[in-house]
Amino acid sequence: MLKAKTVIDKERIIGKIDKRIYGSFIEHLGRAVYGGIYEPSHPEADEQGFRKDVLALVKELDVPIIRYPGGNFVSAFKWEDSVGPVALRPKRLDIVWRALEPNEIGINEFAEWVKKAGAETMIVVNLGSRGIDAARSLLEYCNHPSGTYWSDLRISHGVKNPHGFKVWGLGNEMDGPWQVGQKSAEEYGRLANEVGKAMKLFDPSLELVACGSSNRDMPLFPQWEATVLELCYENVDYISLHSYYGNEKNDLPTYLAQSIDMDEFIKGAVSACDFVKAKKRSKKTINISFDEWNVWYHSKNKDDDFVPWTVGQHQIEDIYTFEDALVVGCLIITLLKHSDRVKIACLAQLVNVIAPIMTENDGPAWRQTIFYPFMHASNFGRGVALDMLVESPVYSNKEYGDVPYLESVATYDEGSNQLTIFAVNRSHNEPLVLECDLRDLGSSKIIEHIVLGNNDIKARNSKEHPDNVVPYLASDAKIENGILTVPLSELSWNVIRISTM
Repeated sequence: MLKAKTVIDKERIIGKIDKRIYGSFIEHLGRAVYGGIYEPSHPEADEQGFRKDVLALVKELDVPIIRYPGGNFVSAFKWEDSVGPVALRPKRLDIVWRALEPNEIGINEFAEWVKKAGAETMIVVNLGSRGIDAARSLLEYCNHPSGTYWSDLRISHGVKNPHGFKVWGLGNEMDGPWQVGQKSAEEYGRLANEVGKAMKLFDPSLELVACGSSNRDMPLFPQWEATVLELCYENVDYISLHSYYGNEKNDLPTYLAQSIDMDEFIKGAVSACDFVKAKKRSKKTINISFDEWNVWYHSKNKDDDFVPWTVGQHQIEDIYTFEDALVVGCLIITLLKHSDRVKIACLAQLVNVIAPIMTENDGPAWRQTIFYPFMHASNFGRGVALDMLVESPVYSNKEYGDVPYLESVATYDEGSNQLTIFAVNRSHNEPLVLECDLRDLGSSKIIEHIVLGNNDIKARNSKEHPDNVVPYLASDAKIENGILTVPLSELSWNVIRISTM
């Protein structure tokens, strides 16, 4: 049996956890909006056409911020089409995803849905096919009280009070050749600076996110970050990172180690940010918005299998397995390990499109396997992240070298006096006994040990079997003389909650 040792000292703080690290993402893509959050003909639809069963699941996840409306979609998006009387809104071809955009859901409707979900909106402006004027007009429309053209237009559309959006993304994946309006780092950096400057003149308290690299394998990473930030450093607050992971080769040991790639991606981006800070002799620190991340590979061979120029097609609908849930758990742990610099993160996406929540049109909604680690972290991973001292056995991997069997992080919430340990056992054939020294915490008591495990790594949840992969409570954790001992079953996601009263 494998054995790992850890020491937890509540004074060894990585950083305060910004709750927005548990954000998500809705794009006008596939059935994320039409047939996902919005289906007016559904029996569960409310007076605005939003599915109440979907809203209930979103609330279970306790998502604090939701990025909108894209994504690739935003780089050809004309926001003016999405406001005003619905019957008068133009239908447009979405050339990015080869769909028809009816504009039944737009800025104002989405803002209402986000309020119902108990979240805030991170709104992204189009810096692909548009620029400064469209961005500042949208900002005035959304955030100015009244007395100007754009704010009074919003009021005429039935929205008296401004939305007060505070977090704004300056475009999406502008380094990508797939992007409408792709730009060089110099072109984008200058544009982001001028847009950011105009927006900060309106409201200096806005939080602005500049586009970083679309993934770690982009040829200009991390030079892209350095060049962009040299041009817009004082007018932005975050640099974005995007990354998706998969198991196309059906190589489980390598797949479970892919959080190491995320870790190196974050470190590289932080180094670029701090290089520019030093070069500019600035007192300002740029943080990370990891505003697209998830597992994505199941549906890629079906990406072109849909009817183009229609609404709400089945696109990019990964049906997740138990092993995917373990990887998502490792990725969440990695984000928490960087909570000193990662302040916003968005699981992409929220409903139907590579999402923890799936729906059937006119039918039920259910939780995918990846729903559970995300929900556990969002509900219990608050306060500060702690720098655990870890001794773990390792396995050798040709891509990632020595990989610890134990992937783990602890969070401590001083307000509730609760410690939470998130842990993944990567071993596929042996339990791992975790021994954790908690003596620094004083008197401690186990609240619960939650386990997500399954004998079939390819097990899925479905409409017919929504509870095929679900967490359960274990009763074999114990604390004696300040030492926690808890067996972690092979290939398992674990949440150990401890009261320090």
